[in-house]
Amino acid sequence: MLLPALFLIIGLFLGFMTNFTIPDVYSDYLSIAVLAALDTLFGGIRAQLDSKFDQQVFISGFFFNVSLAAFLAFLGVQLGIDLYLAAIFAFGVRLFQNLAIIRRLLLDKYYQYKKLKKNKEISTKMNS
Repeated sequence: MLLPALFLIIGLFLGFMTNFTIPDVYSDYLSIAVLAALDTLFGGIRAQLDSKFDQQVFISGFFFNVSLAAFLAFLGVQLGIDLYLAAIFAFGVRLFQNLAIIRRLLLDKYYQYKKLKKNKEISTKMNS
């Protein structure tokens, strides 16, 4: 579970340490690619918490989502419409859904841990 988050932190650190700028022409593409990557990252964390994580699904999903998002942005530019907004909306909704589910799963695990710890304390007191 920590591996994707670790690589995200490393990537952010490297990005802030370099003096690399993206031309304004590519800003729509980059914003969608970052959103698609974050959606995949949080989907992977969610799958890990559900004990359903599959590395091949994660990697293929990452590249597919980023490619699809970039293609929608490119197609929108060619057609003269802001088609990238549809991708931003779709990935944004999925991102917030994944974050909500991750929050619930973490709270459930915390409450289970707390309940288990309390039960151990009670059983220890009864055995003493």
